[in-house]
Amino acid sequence: MARRTKAQQLSLPLGTPTRGTTGTNRLRRSDRRLVHDPRIAGVLRRAADPLVVDLGYGAQPWTTLELAARLRTVRPDVRVVGLEIDPARVVPDRDGVRFARGGFELAGLRPILVRAFNVLRQYPESAVADAWATILAGLAQDGLLIEGTCDELGRRCSWVALDRSGPRTFTLAWDPFTVERPSDLAERLPKSLIHRNIPGERIHTLLSAADRAWAHSAPLAVYGPRVRWRAALELLREQGWPIHDARRRVRDNVLTVPWTTVAPE
Repeated sequence: MARRTKAQQLSLPLGTPTRGTTGTNRLRRSDRRLVHDPRIAGVLRRAADPLVVDLGYGAQPWTTLELAARLRTVRPDVRVVGLEIDPARVVPDRDGVRFARGGFELAGLRPILVRAFNVLRQYPESAVADAWATILAGLAQDGLLIEGTCDELGRRCSWVALDRSGPRTFTLAWDPFTVERPSDLAERLPKSLIHRNIPGERIHTLLSAADRAWAHSAPLAVYGPRVRWRAALELLREQGWPIHDARRRVRDNVLTVPWTTVAPE
């Protein structure tokens, strides 16, 4: 077989197809944070070209269409492109959203925001840094990458927010009524952290502290899990954890910290 030329190699999408599992409303928790996070919403509002890429949307485009609808509440003229590395999954454009074949190279686009959920879960941990670097190199100047994982019903999710300098924050978000304690999200940590939930690693220390704060706040359970979690967050702050303020009441239980708080040892 003739060897591919360098130009041909560069034109191929980078990455491997995922399982493609998806479902309607699966990424609602991360979408809510994209819309209400001041930094992310601010970047989208200020962008000269509000181009957003949903990378690896799966066998069906539901979550890409939902992302577009939610981001239009922030920037009505947002342009959303869904990219899939498997050509059989590329669907016709619809509802103002474009679909195309592409991988970590972003099909040559220069988006201001990339969402990549459940894409790196199948990769080895050693591949994460290169995947991040490839995506970040394709971002617009002030662009952001949201890379994370969630369960099949979207009740438990976590993600890393990165800019072109690297990872900046880490977030856990979950359904207050179906998760017993914060450490239950350990099975849905991003690939960069999922193998690090062991004693001596920062993510394990954070999850253990969150569990203790949650248990300490048990007397407030009668008022509901959201009230109880707000008390747990306040306790974590008093203990010195650099918890990011939500700045608004949210329907999910959310924990956001600087990346350095959980970065692998």
